[in-house]
Amino acid sequence: MVWTIFLLLNGLLVVVLLYSSRSRQKNEPPLDKGFIPWLGHAFEFGKDVAKFLTRMKDKHGDIFTVCVAGHYVTVLLDPNSYDSVLYDTVCLDFTRYKNLLTKKIFSLRLPNTNPRSEREWMEQHFQGLSLSKLSSSMNDHLHTLLLDDQKGCNPAEWRQEGLFSLCYNLLFRAGYLTLFERSDNATTVYEEFRKFDGLLTKLARSTLKREEKRTASLSRERLWELLSPAWLTRGSESWQQSYQRYLQEEGVDTEMQKRALLFQLWTTQGNAGPAAFWLLGYLLTHPEAMKAVKAEIRGLAPQDGSLQHPPFNKLETHSTPVFDSVLSETLRLTAAVIITREVVQDKILRMANGQEYHLRRGDRVCLFPLLSPQMDPQIHQEPQNFKFDRFLNDDMTEKNKFYKGGNRVKYYNMPWGTGSNMCVGKEFAVTAIQQFVFMILTHLDLEMCDPEDKLPPVNPSRYGFGMLQPDGDLQVRYRLKRTRH
Repeated sequence: MVWTIFLLLNGLLVVVLLYSSRSRQKNEPPLDKGFIPWLGHAFEFGKDVAKFLTRMKDKHGDIFTVCVAGHYVTVLLDPNSYDSVLYDTVCLDFTRYKNLLTKKIFSLRLPNTNPRSEREWMEQHFQGLSLSKLSSSMNDHLHTLLLDDQKGCNPAEWRQEGLFSLCYNLLFRAGYLTLFERSDNATTVYEEFRKFDGLLTKLARSTLKREEKRTASLSRERLWELLSPAWLTRGSESWQQSYQRYLQEEGVDTEMQKRALLFQLWTTQGNAGPAAFWLLGYLLTHPEAMKAVKAEIRGLAPQDGSLQHPPFNKLETHSTPVFDSVLSETLRLTAAVIITREVVQDKILRMANGQEYHLRRGDRVCLFPLLSPQMDPQIHQEPQNFKFDRFLNDDMTEKNKFYKGGNRVKYYNMPWGTGSNMCVGKEFAVTAIQQFVFMILTHLDLEMCDPEDKLPPVNPSRYGFGMLQPDGDLQVRYRLKRTRH
């Protein structure tokens, strides 16, 4: 027994020495291992990655390598150099880290599926006529849910609720009804999903406490059962059933199909609600922005004061430059994905300024667009402030020219990724958020319970997982507009 413990400790010591003995080699980025062997900067990285990387950027510049729980991660924060990472499919691999996370969070393993064929399948269902049908269905479900939630209430009385709960609830259920077409359990799925999503970042980082681990496991299993009917129809299919059929054709077994559905539920429904919360929150706390958006959509609203369906065709055919700028500004401030690649072959990374850095095989390389370009003061003046017209030219066209150091920046806002890394469901998500905000502002009187309230701070644990979520909520009150009683 004593010898076993001695050997284990000796082995652990060897591992620690191997990791702590790494030194910076010629042409490698600045190396910052931290003070704790092996763990390095793991605690600070997990607690608030934005704050940590800001400190590292101030210390080392636009590229540096840090030690995080035994992994060496090179962080690149020069947006003009991002192409050297985003478009290298030989030396860099994006599937390994994704597969690691999906296994840890969703207990999902899809070793035989082809990422390219899966993306092609997604594109077929989120573009063209399929996209138009999905968006129309989303519009109908949003409208129905919004009005159903008002039934049984005195139209003249105000209802009070947290804005985050209001946005997340309505958009999640409408999206679920659109893609999964299961009206029998939408509310149950939403409630269970919120429990699971609340523990998702701890699942990813393996920091769950014993009771939390049990809760996350039970919630995940419950969602697997709720999402998966035991049948597939022939002929007309829902989006969910079509996806299951695709998985079948890829040779995925029934158990993994169930788990893949939860992954897709989180991918498609986990960001719209938080995005709508921040957008409406910024409008409520910036009256000038709210006035501009209301003026723009006033011409699209029904003129007869009825509760008819909002004119979805007008949203498709009419430009809304003010709303588009508000959405872009909201996402600039609150979209916080981390783009990660595994270095599978030694690579020479060529920066836009001509410098070259050697990346070691076995390391990881990360981009954090929230920090750069989205919060870079050299690209966006006063980046911490919400400016609703930041992405508008004087002639009300989209502003898409931004500069840093006198040079035009190719990537100035990256909430959806870019190029082949672009989110496939971007257009569906944008349309859903637009429909939701349009309906809220058209059908409801909405105001803060306390006019002096401010938006809650972000939950720092959500950095790296898509849209940020608030640490708290913004209390609002609402009622049907008097013209619609």
